[in-house]
Amino acid sequence: MQPPPNLRLALCYIGAMNWKPWVLLAVLSAAALPAPVCAAQAGNSTSPAHPAVHSPAGPASTALQAPSSQPLGPASSTGTSGAPAANSANSPECEGGPCTPPPAHITIATPAPAPAPWPWQDRIRWAAEILLAIMAYIGIMLALSALRKIERNTRYAEAAAEAAAESAKTALLYAQANTQSERPWILITAEPAPGAPDAFTVVATNRGRTPARIVALSDEISLTKDESALPPEPVFNEADSHRPPIAMILLPGESTGVKTFRRDDVPTVCQTPEHLRSVENWEEKIYLFGKVTYIDLRSPDEEKKHETIWCCWYIHGRQKSGMVLAGPRSYNQHT
Repeated sequence: MQPPPNLRLALCYIGAMNWKPWVLLAVLSAAALPAPVCAAQAGNSTSPAHPAVHSPAGPASTALQAPSSQPLGPASSTGTSGAPAANSANSPECEGGPCTPPPAHITIATPAPAPAPWPWQDRIRWAAEILLAIMAYIGIMLALSALRKIERNTRYAEAAAEAAAESAKTALLYAQANTQSERPWILITAEPAPGAPDAFTVVATNRGRTPARIVALSDEISLTKDESALPPEPVFNEADSHRPPIAMILLPGESTGVKTFRRDDVPTVCQTPEHLRSVENWEEKIYLFGKVTYIDLRSPDEEKKHETIWCCWYIHGRQKSGMVLAGPRSYNQHT
């Protein structure tokens, strides 16, 4: 059911009266805009370089859009035609001059250009750089692995060298010990001289495993209180040293006499009856010591000589005599 014509006319008038202030504001804004600004806006509407800016939402924007959505009647158009001059003259915000409202709308700029395509030269260079980086990483890892292997091999080589040195040292010691055990050793003993009472002979015996040749003999006699009174080291007169009259070669186990001392030789050593009485009372003692120098016939170096130093105590009693090995360590040694 449609309302009566009078009612419809009344409703349109009421609507026009409600929109009247906003329409008058839009008309005044358009009239007060200067011509250059309008020209610039017209020129900017075709320029694609300015960015899009949206005007703030408010009553003005609503007023600009409202007339297009609802038609106005004759009353509204009549009221609108006379309103701009009165409102523009009496507006307190313009301070007596024309007001320049913000632009009603700004055109949207063209979108940003799309990025340029990726050239194939750049793609090849990027792939080459990636490949080089991968190859460098692989090379570094291989180098580190090689260094680790070299370090391990070095440690193994050092351990092997140390083991070889220890083995060589052990072999050398064994060879030296074997050589020492195979060389001739001249040992000294004091034995009674056969066929002579109270006479004793210093006997040299080869206790080694190879033949020995005696090259020199030395012997001395000392009359002292005891062995502690002997010199710290035996002193031999080189002039008294003599070579055997014949080449004395001792095979392993053979012996030979190097010094014989009899009871009749005691007065010659004592020289006075007082010394002889002291020897008979054991207040003084007769020490015989000497040296046997020999070489190893198996050794090619004939200049390498060995020595055996010996010392014996001749015990002279009133009726019987004897001889035993005695003396400090330096008087009984082997080289």
